[in-house]
Amino acid sequence: MDTPSRIIVAGTDTNVGKTIVSSLLVNKLNAHYWKPVQCGDLDTGGDSATVKKLSGIKANRIIPEAYRLKLPASPNQAAAAEGITIDKENLKLPNHEGALVVELAGGLMVPLRDDWLQIDQVKEWNLPVVLVARSGLGTLNHTLLSIEALENRNIKVATLILNGEKHEENYNTLATMVNSSISIKVLEIQPI
Repeated sequence: MDTPSRIIVAGTDTNVGKTIVSSLLVNKLNAHYWKPVQCGDLDTGGDSATVKKLSGIKANRIIPEAYRLKLPASPNQAAAAEGITIDKENLKLPNHEGALVVELAGGLMVPLRDDWLQIDQVKEWNLPVVLVARSGLGTLNHTLLSIEALENRNIKVATLILNGEKHEENYNTLATMVNSSISIKVLEIQPI
């Protein structure tokens, strides 16, 4: 996989393996890691703590979240539960040199606010996307819709990662239907 050094890890759904893929990319790229919005799991340190543990990187390479929200829900709902509104200004890419892996909270169409979707923020960041999807039954619709949404906004999809035991028919269908510039990889890892 020819991976850009600054990249966004997005998922077709929740618990598809974005954090594990982010950990692998952090290691491969010797990158900093940033999860702009963490919803829930604050008592365990959230995805940032998991990436630190899995990748073994030093704490100073974990960029603090812009928002740490208690409720395990979509960012707009979790923020509303705390009486706050997510401000786009707080979601500007961290200003530092070198490789960066940005992990989204949930899927692309998840609202950060009632008038701002994650995919809108991805467009603002203007970085290529590694899209993580399940490999098994049900992935075709989620995956093709996610790719279509990204392509309709002229957001580059660098790689599609199918997570789980290889489902040959789904792999073949996606390989036939997605833009040939998108690399498709299969990882047999389980979400954590």
